[in-house]
Amino acid sequence: MDNELILNEIISVVSVFSPGHQACRPVKFKRSNNQEVLISEVGLGYPVSRGSRVVHIFDVTDGQSEYRLEFNSRTLAWRLVREASYEG
Repeated sequence: MDNELILNEIISVVSVFSPGHQACRPVKFKRSNNQEVLISEVGLGYPVSRGSRVVHIFDVTDGQSEYRLEFNSRTLAWRLVREASYEG
């Protein structure tokens, strides 16, 4: 990995909700510059408590870059918090 960016960007996300181990799975997201990113793989997903709220963390890739998305279960807002592009 090279070129890691720490962000705090509000994004729009299309996600699938279903019963089972991974109840929420992001499929694609749109950035504030209107760039659409189609997620090819969802890696690690886990909840984190931040005070009285729970934030769900998703590490995803589109095959070109890796992203970390956060879903706030109280506000129902998605944020892009990290982007790292592949070198080479």
